[in-house]
Amino acid sequence: MSDRFTVTYRIFAATPDEARARAEGIALEQTVEIPRDVVPAGYVEDEILGRVKTLERESNETFNARLSYSPDSAGPDLPQLLNVIFGNSSIQKGIEVTGLDLGPTLSARFPGARCGIAGVRAATGRAHGGLVAPVIKPMGLSVAEFALTARRVAEAGADVVKEDHGLANQPTAPFRERVPRLAEAVAAGNAARRAAGDTTQALYFPNLGGASTDLVGDAFFAKEAGAQGVLIIPGLQGFDAIHALARDQSFALPIMAHPAFLGPHVLSDDTGFSHGMMFGTLMRLAGADISIFPNFGGRFGFSPEECAQIVAACRTTEGPGDPILPSPGGGMSLERMPEMMRLYGENTMYLLGGGLLRYGDRIGDAIREMRNTLG
Repeated sequence: MSDRFTVTYRIFAATPDEARARAEGIALEQTVEIPRDVVPAGYVEDEILGRVKTLERESNETFNARLSYSPDSAGPDLPQLLNVIFGNSSIQKGIEVTGLDLGPTLSARFPGARCGIAGVRAATGRAHGGLVAPVIKPMGLSVAEFALTARRVAEAGADVVKEDHGLANQPTAPFRERVPRLAEAVAAGNAARRAAGDTTQALYFPNLGGASTDLVGDAFFAKEAGAQGVLIIPGLQGFDAIHALARDQSFALPIMAHPAFLGPHVLSDDTGFSHGMMFGTLMRLAGADISIFPNFGGRFGFSPEECAQIVAACRTTEGPGDPILPSPGGGMSLERMPEMMRLYGENTMYLLGGGLLRYGDRIGDAIREMRNTLG
């Protein structure tokens, strides 16, 4: 019998008996999806059927249930693994996914990030200190305007020059026209840094926001044009889009994941995923190297506790795979940088977008100020 993987669910129930019945219902729903009395004896019952390992009361209205599943139920592909974790049960109220232990078989099958924290730091040449990621925006500007901003922030000390998730293939700056120009601009900024004695460099991450059928081709086009990483929105493109590129030996660039379209999975009080699961564990499972999440105190309403949960899930050494960089953003400002550094520490990619644009031609000064604050 193969080793099994374990998913932890928060179950909302009034009594232990109700919680037990719901847990056993999840075990059926996530695997065989038939009544218990007609589950075939033998391999299906002994191996494929989900099992309730433990059930413990958490509060007056919640219980933590740990269910185990066979790796055979997931097979070799990430979409089916996600389906087993929370397929049909995600359509039911009162169930939240809060934890995942892959076990040996699936840990080998899904090794996580290719680069992780160590790899991103090696690529930038910045061994210590928080990492700075200015955002190139807003949509509607020309390629030339984007390129000017990219050059300025790269020269001033950015670690990642990240395109906004809203930059896709709009007529004002089409992807295949924009990417080579911005890659060239970032390279020029890096050359100026080297000339000034700076041994670090900025990495350019274009957004893969086009059609799903074009995603792999666009990723390799970006790499050949000089990009050193990419941004993917798994809520739109799918977690498997990240996984496919992360496992492609010929791509081998870091991947940043954006949280757009994923909010409904975490915002309910009693349904969906915990914040740490969605923006930490699942991003690592897919193979992301950097996970963006909305910082507390901004316009998105995440709490400090939820943000801390995300950061812990990104950086724990317990997997999946190697630790990755959490990346808080959304309504951040230079004034908040010291506070953020105290809370999140140096193994963090700090995003700043719209606030930087207030500096206009002095945007490089803002980057240098961030760099000084983050070490």
